[in-house]
Amino acid sequence: MSGDEVRSGGSHETVAPSDGARGLEARSGLSLTLVLSVEDPRWEAAFGDPDEVVAATLDHAAKGIDVDRPVTSEISVTLTDDASVREINREWRNQDKPTNVLSFPMLDLEPGDSPGPLVGDLVLAYETCEVEAARDGKPFLNHARHLLVHGLLHCLGHDHMDDEEAEAMEALEIVILSGLDIPDPYAIADERPSRDNRTEGEDEPHRAGSDRRRI
Repeated sequence: MSGDEVRSGGSHETVAPSDGARGLEARSGLSLTLVLSVEDPRWEAAFGDPDEVVAATLDHAAKGIDVDRPVTSEISVTLTDDASVREINREWRNQDKPTNVLSFPMLDLEPGDSPGPLVGDLVLAYETCEVEAARDGKPFLNHARHLLVHGLLHCLGHDHMDDEEAEAMEALEIVILSGLDIPDPYAIADERPSRDNRTEGEDEPHRAGSDRRRI
């Protein structure tokens, strides 16, 4: 699917890669350009400056993701509400319910593959993010930034369809988040009853809510 089909409504602003993202080129070769749409004003209240928060989160994440060749790629992020995510989830995954984040990769990548000019699209639902953060005793901002990192990794070929994949993806998330001063989110989740709600044979797009542990 095209990014335009996801980015329905709202304002769009292109944010150039920060110095941190440009500095990444010498290490992993991945630089990101952000196209951000804020469709629900509650995100602005929660983030203060959504452009700064989202760009800084994804730029930092890019520093920790190895790719096989230098590339500058665009990622679209839509910050919206449960109703909009439910509609997208119903249209693209035949699941008539909201979820925390939907990831729409532009290419079918394996971990370590470089993306093309477009990484893909992420769509976050405010109410679900708020409820999950409160449920697990996490700051809203930390949980939302985790979802951004998780969604980006899905767009770059990382997955959690089996234990080995899940452990590798979670380990990478933990390292990335630690650099943002965000505690291990899975350690927090492990304090509550565990559950395995992964969807068998789940197709793209992925959702972070399908993790073997809650995030």
